[in-house]
Amino acid sequence: MRRIVIFCIALFSLYGCEEVVDVDLEQSDPRLVIEASILTVKDIPTSPQYIRLSLTTAYFDDEIPAATGANVVIEEENSILYSFEEIDPGIYVNDNFIPETGKSYTLQVVYEDEVYRATETFIPVVDIDFVEQDNTGGFGGEDIELKAFYTDPPEPGNYYLFRFMHEEISLQIYDDEFTNGNQTFAFFSNEDLSPGDIVNFEIQGISRRFYEYMFILRSQAGVGGGPFETQPTTVRGNVVNTTNPENFPFGYFRLSETARLRYTVE
Repeated sequence: MRRIVIFCIALFSLYGCEEVVDVDLEQSDPRLVIEASILTVKDIPTSPQYIRLSLTTAYFDDEIPAATGANVVIEEENSILYSFEEIDPGIYVNDNFIPETGKSYTLQVVYEDEVYRATETFIPVVDIDFVEQDNTGGFGGEDIELKAFYTDPPEPGNYYLFRFMHEEISLQIYDDEFTNGNQTFAFFSNEDLSPGDIVNFEIQGISRRFYEYMFILRSQAGVGGGPFETQPTTVRGNVVNTTNPENFPFGYFRLSETARLRYTVE
C-alpha cells in the first residue's frame, strides 16, 4: 500500500487542495537477477571477476535485496570449473578466471534449489585507434565533441559496446552492417566538457544476442509515462531456469574483451 499525495490547483481559486489517495499495487514474487559481465582488459594482467546476484523488489523499495548463499561456477568447454566465492552479500568473485578467444563458457547458478544456466562465447575486440576533437559542436557551435575511431575487421557480424566515462557513464552500441572492414568512430558529446577534463573511452566486443538485448533495453528506456505505466515487454536475458522455466531470472551472462583509452580534452 502506497500513499501518494496529489496536489491540485483549483481553477479561479487562490487556494490549493491536497488529497491523499491510497493505491493498491500488486507485487509479484521476487525473481533472481544475475549480473555476470566477465570483462578482460587488453594488456592488463589478470584481475578478479565479479558476479552479482540480487532479487527483484517492490517498485518503491529503496534497497535491493542480495541473493546470498548461492553456488556459482563457470565451466569451460573442456570441463574445467571456475568457482566463485561469496565475499559480500550477493557478490561472488574468482581471482583466476581468464577466458580465451573463441571458447565457449557456461555459467551455472544454484540458488534455493533451482539451477540457472547460460552459455556464451568469449568475444575479442579491436583497439581504439585515436580520438578526434571538435570544438564547434552542438546547436550553438560551442560544444566539445569527441570521436573515438576504431577499425572494424573485414569479417562481418561484429558488435560493440562503447562506454564513455566523464562524471557519468554513457553507453552506446554499434554493429558493422554498414561499416564492415572500415575505420569508423563512436561519437561522444557533452556540453559540460572543458579543456583539461579527462574522458575515459572503453570498447567491448559483444555477441549479436547481447547487442539485440541491449537494443531492446535502450528502446524501452526511451518510453515515457508515469510510474504506473506498464512496460511494453519483459526483457529477458540469456539465463534459463532449468529447474523451473516459469521462474525465469533477469540479467545476462557474457564474456567480452575490452580496450581502453584515456583522453585529455584540449
